Amino acid sequence: MSLRSRLPIAVAACALAVTALATPAVAGDEWGSDSPSASGNHQNQGQGQSQSQGQGQGQHPRLYRGVVTASSLALRSAPNRGGQIIRWAERGEVVSIFCRTNGQNIQGNRQWYLLTDGTWAWGSARYIRTTGTTPRWC
Repeated sequence: MSLRSRLPIAVAACALAVTALATPAVAGDEWGSDSPSASGNHQNQGQGQSQSQGQGQGQHPRLYRGVVTASSLALRSAPNRGGQIIRWAERGEVVSIFCRTNGQNIQGNRQWYLLTDGTWAWGSARYIRTTGTTPRWC
């Protein structure tokens, strides 16, 4: 096989790998299961039950909650100020947090939360006060 015919295959494989790394993975997570062993987070096995009791119908127990403390918070496509703004969250808005990661330092805080309120967007933990347990790492 010549280099000319292998180049498009290599480019396509790289594009697929980058897409897979950039997209939050949820496949095979067994979202509908109430079994602690299916949660994948064995150190917080009792957490799903305590959180689900205080939440309304249709909310998954492995999502964490937070409240926006900034007057208006830009939710972005990446955990840094250079990420495209997906939407704005207002002070007092309750947000669903999927996980946390380190990103750009915002006033001494490098943690960012991946929010799942209709879109996947990142919000600086500097401006989101968590309610309940601290979100898991991504």
